[in-house]
This record gives sequence, structure tokens and C-alpha cells, in this order.
Amino acid sequence: MADRFLQIAIEEARQGLREGGIPIGSVIVHGEEIIGRGHNRRVQRRSAILHGEMDALENAGRLAAAIYRESTIYTTLSPCSMCTGAILLYGIPRVVIGENETFLGEETLLASRGISVEVVQNPECIALMEEFIRENPALWNEDIGV
Repeated sequence: MADRFLQIAIEEARQGLREGGIPIGSVIVHGEEIIGRGHNRRVQRRSAILHGEMDALENAGRLAAAIYRESTIYTTLSPCSMCTGAILLYGIPRVVIGENETFLGEETLLASRGISVEVVQNPECIALMEEFIRENPALWNEDIGV
């Protein structure tokens, strides 16, 4: 089942790339239902905060805390500090990460707070980010705060 939801996150990442943005996608799943999905829209929306995970949370909308505490977030790339903070704030207990070779986020912090962290090292996720970083180094550095 994880493969299916990660594939949807990859579709979100590809949509972001088609829109001229950064190819990172995310899906939030409660049970077997997608309750939020999104992709990095910093470029498209001229936003300081719309990373893939943040966009998925925004699109999930205002839900009871209990829903988030029973959900899994799938993301194509290791979560940065901001997205990790949101995962911790809402108590999402499980994170499935497409890859962490091109960027290693706050996985140690997540795990230290009892969050289940699974890194898949999906070749499609890796290739998407490697190509994007190679072709857009300045935009990538801006996105991760370098």
C-alpha cells in the first residue's frame, strides 16, 4: 500500500515541476483515504512556506487533531526543519520518505520524538531531485535556505 501512496506523492512532485516549481510532493493518508495532497508551490504562489508537506497539510484543511494522530504522511524527499515541525505539531505518527540522498532533513529529530520514519530510496524520487538540483542550483538553495 505504501508504494501506491508514494506514487501519488511522486505524481504531485511531477505536477509541481510541470508548473515551473520544485519537484517535491506529499500525501497525507488516514486509514486508506487520502485526506490531503500537495506539492512544493513556493515558486508558483510566491510563498515562503509552501513546501510539499505544508501544501498537503493546507489542502487537508482544518481537521480534528485525532485524525492527524492516526495518519501517515508520504513525502518524496526528507522533511526539512519547517515540515518536520508541522509533522510534530500535528502529531502525525508515521512518515514515509521517498529519498534522502539529495537532502537529509530532520529524520533524527522525528525518530527521537517517537515518529516512525521509513526511507524508501525510491529511484524515481532520487532522479527527479538530482536532475532538478543540477539544472536549478540557485532555486534549490533558496528552497532549503542556503
